[in-house]
Amino acid sequence: MVTAVDTVRPRRVSLVLGALLLAAALMVGLAYGTRLGLLLVVGALLGVSLYHAAFGFTGAWRVFISERRGRGLRAQMVMLAIAVVLFFPALGAGTLWGQGVTGFVAPIGVSVVVGAFLFGIGMQLGGGCASGTLFTAGGGNARMMITLLFFIVGSLIGTAHFGWWMSLPAFRPVSLVQTFGAEGGIAVSLALFGTIAVLTVLMEKRRHGGLEEAPRANFGQGRWLTGPWPLLLGAVALALLNFATLALAGRPWGITSAFALWGAKAYEILGGDVSQWSYWQSPGNAAALHASVWSDITTVMNVGIILGAMVAATLAGRFSPTLRIPLGSVGAAVIGGLLLGYGARLAFGCNIGAYFSGIASGSLHGWAWLVAGFAGNMLGVRLRPLFFDRPPRDRTRAKVS
Repeated sequence: MVTAVDTVRPRRVSLVLGALLLAAALMVGLAYGTRLGLLLVVGALLGVSLYHAAFGFTGAWRVFISERRGRGLRAQMVMLAIAVVLFFPALGAGTLWGQGVTGFVAPIGVSVVVGAFLFGIGMQLGGGCASGTLFTAGGGNARMMITLLFFIVGSLIGTAHFGWWMSLPAFRPVSLVQTFGAEGGIAVSLALFGTIAVLTVLMEKRRHGGLEEAPRANFGQGRWLTGPWPLLLGAVALALLNFATLALAGRPWGITSAFALWGAKAYEILGGDVSQWSYWQSPGNAAALHASVWSDITTVMNVGIILGAMVAATLAGRFSPTLRIPLGSVGAAVIGGLLLGYGARLAFGCNIGAYFSGIASGSLHGWAWLVAGFAGNMLGVRLRPLFFDRPPRDRTRAKVS
């Protein structure tokens, strides 16, 4: 039975964490500009949304691959559909509320395919994607801190090899917004999302005879704060918050470039020198390397995600880290983290920067990432039994109608 004391203590911790978060946003805003301070708050809201909706890419893909349950995948299609409807007109105009905006548009080449495939394997071994690693680590999952550490290491190694991978064959970047216009690009994208959603329905019904029933939403007694949220609410929140990121930062939501930056700065503290690596010689990356880490948009948002997930976890009364981690699980976290970091650098991003924000930007490399990343997940699911005795229970699972 939950007592009043059990309820009050997490709320007190949440209030303290919330106050620290707002103080951090204020300090960042005063030091580096109001927009950056607001982006820390957007990151925190992303963390709350990810945690309360349990909106993971890894678990949704694993459940579909192993059980043909497609509710999580369909939620991703809803998220992407809302995103393209919001993004494409702004990207076509080049401005949003007076702010110049650009999308994540990258070439399709060997590096994207290989990188996304490696990232997909890492998702299943590491136990999360880029966003999943951050919000579960923030929510108190100690194992995901191991994944995050080696995610950073893998990202650094990826920057060391970046120049060689970029020398391999690749097609020029293609944007649906530029090719078909905003309206045409939206139509093409919605048709693709609908096709994927229909295929998941057909495959799920063929395997199970019916569709999985989503848990009923109940927002009485402060459920907005304590969760859990419906999966579709998480999809809507992520799309809207990515659009808020576009409006404030001038570009979409990304995660893993900060991991490369953190790794590079740590390596230089230890006496290393990354300045001669081609990745760090581009103007933007070179400037980030020599500036304060707190001036980096992606870093600030990542910190916000972690803090937001911590607030959500304490409000839900689920923040209870444990260091009792099976050895096989540790090994999977190490290998998975390295593959996640390395793959993200080669593929111009992760499930957020390349898949979500890439497709929301109209870039064909986002679709290539989806195909190669899903293939990597299929292999990763097969490799999981080598490290785990049994698969963890996914919060996205529910009853069958």
